[in-house]
Amino acid sequence: MESRVESATAEAGTSILEQVTGAVHERVVGQDEAVEGLLVALLTGGHILLEGLPGLAKTLMVRTLAEAIHTGFRRIQFTPDLLPTDIVGTPIFDQAAGEFRVQKGPIFSNIILADEINRAPPKVQAALLEAMEERQVTIGGETFKLDDPFMVLATQNPVELHGTYPLAEAQLDRFAMKLEIGYPDRGQEKEIVRRVAAGTPIPVDTVITVESIAEARRAVAEIRLEDDVLDYIVEPVSYTH
Repeated sequence: MESRVESATAEAGTSILEQVTGAVHERVVGQDEAVEGLLVALLTGGHILLEGLPGLAKTLMVRTLAEAIHTGFRRIQFTPDLLPTDIVGTPIFDQAAGEFRVQKGPIFSNIILADEINRAPPKVQAALLEAMEERQVTIGGETFKLDDPFMVLATQNPVELHGTYPLAEAQLDRFAMKLEIGYPDRGQEKEIVRRVAAGTPIPVDTVITVESIAEARRAVAEIRLEDDVLDYIVEPVSYTH
């Protein structure tokens, strides 16, 4: 009985992966490893940092992933003049009611695209720390829980480009993975040119729901890890301390 349940759970998880992968590749050519990394984060509740030169479909990849899921999505463009309150929100005075109320920022959504995160100064980057670690935000001394699922998918340009601020170690620690986006090969570039030359928008269907993601995450959390696997994970980490 247990083996049949595990088999059914594995099949359900595989179905979700296949559906989302197919939806993303409707628009994004290649970048298989990056798409796989995004799906791993989706099923494990981690955050992802995508690094690559401009024009390599980082933003398109994240936006398409969000469209394939029936959930909330907000894009925050990080710029040098951005303020922390522009991300998390701020208390404002309601003259009609004669009291302060909290105006929530774009961080209150399910999937957050932090576009070009390293173009904003460290004080602005730090506004994400509490949200990414504790899934909550404090505004004016009041704490607000964030929706579930909550994922930050950040893009950044390499630090050698002008006008960028390297991410602090505390900020980098909040990301489960850093995925480097490379150039497509010759065949993929030809396919990209064909799609751009066609000039027609490519629609993406919503293929999974928040409930499906929650169910898949519970299945992942129930996977049993043997001691040999744990040793394989822990030993390299210990050697690199």
